[in-house]
Amino acid sequence: MKNFKNVPESTRQNGQSTKKSQKHDANLQKNTTLYFQIGLIVCLLAAFGLLEMNFKTNTPQIADVLLPDDDTEIAIENFKVYQKPQAETKPQAKQQKLIIDEIEQVDNDYVLEEFKDVITSDQNTTSEEPIDPSDIVLEELIDDTPIPVSFIQNVPIFPGCEKEVDNLGRKKCMEKKITKLVQRKFDIDLASDLGLNGKQVIQAQFTIDKTGHIKNIKTRAPHNKLGAEAERVINLIPEMTPGKQNNKNVGVIYTLPIVLQVH
Repeated sequence: MKNFKNVPESTRQNGQSTKKSQKHDANLQKNTTLYFQIGLIVCLLAAFGLLEMNFKTNTPQIADVLLPDDDTEIAIENFKVYQKPQAETKPQAKQQKLIIDEIEQVDNDYVLEEFKDVITSDQNTTSEEPIDPSDIVLEELIDDTPIPVSFIQNVPIFPGCEKEVDNLGRKKCMEKKITKLVQRKFDIDLASDLGLNGKQVIQAQFTIDKTGHIKNIKTRAPHNKLGAEAERVINLIPEMTPGKQNNKNVGVIYTLPIVLQVH
């Protein structure tokens, strides 16, 4: 025979089999209910404790409350209000009007002294004879101021330009001759030896005096040696026929720009 005690299963009316609840499952269900009740009590106590706690809050202070004054009274005796002192104004004296009823006549005692030693045109006579205008000798004023070549009536004549008839032709011929002389005699390599590059301009000015010689040479150059070289070349200009102003020999100022292109 089989042992039916070891078979915990039981049959229901619908034919399905179910397991019988054991003792451990009953204890677990009781413990779960107990733990739930304890947790609920702890939560309620925590909420109550939070509600009963006092939290410190800082409220902004808008203004200090002034305490009421005491009943002490302070008496100030003999005080005066300060007033700015004003300048004293003196009353203006009224102008008095004088009324003259009668005019008193007074004799004029002023004596006019007579003029002495008055010379008239009849008395202004001398024993000297009048001066003849032809006897007056005027000294000729000498003006040595040189005139620029642009304003001279007759420009100086450079040797070889004697065939030019008018003043303009002689001026152009002189410019060409001086330009050729400078191009032939000027040391072109001097600027490159001095370490200069590019365009170099030398301004020169000299005077052709009354005798046709070159004087008063003035130069302005980027380097002193270039100015000295320009002065040396200008001194090579030959003697010229001097310029004339009002048919008189005068000094003539000539300006000569020298341009060097150094590569």
